[in-house]
Amino acid sequence: MSKTDEVRKAMVDAMKAKDKDTKDTLSLLLAALKNKAIDKRADLTEEEEVQVILKEIKQTKESLEMTPSDRTDMIEECKRRLAVLETFAPKMMDANEIKAVVESVLSELGITAPTTKDKGRIMKELMPKVKGKADGKLVNEIVGSYMTE
Repeated sequence: MSKTDEVRKAMVDAMKAKDKDTKDTLSLLLAALKNKAIDKRADLTEEEEVQVILKEIKQTKESLEMTPSDRTDMIEECKRRLAVLETFAPKMMDANEIKAVVESVLSELGITAPTTKDKGRIMKELMPKVKGKADGKLVNEIVGSYMTE
């Protein structure tokens, strides 16, 4: 079952349960998935569906960060949307899992004491392995912690 079908089924369940907030969030996510498929002029792969979901999560987090603290209604809405969207996102790697991948990339490249000059090469090899599975900011911080210069 594709993510699009899962979202559609969850939206129907939310409508039956009269859960307006969940239904609205899933409706927006379904629209984003459909728009991506229309742009591509073909069905989405699972990886592309995950990318759309992660993009929606990122946009919601950015909205949450930019919302003034006195707008509690908007903050609560963003938090509810995030909770719904994150149920469809893949499990993200934690710091220990990312460190293991970074160390394997370092050994593949034969780098024992990485410097800031090596960071580009390391990231070029690393990002395809963790794309969609780990937060880019966290990956960057972990790679930065290995730098000697």
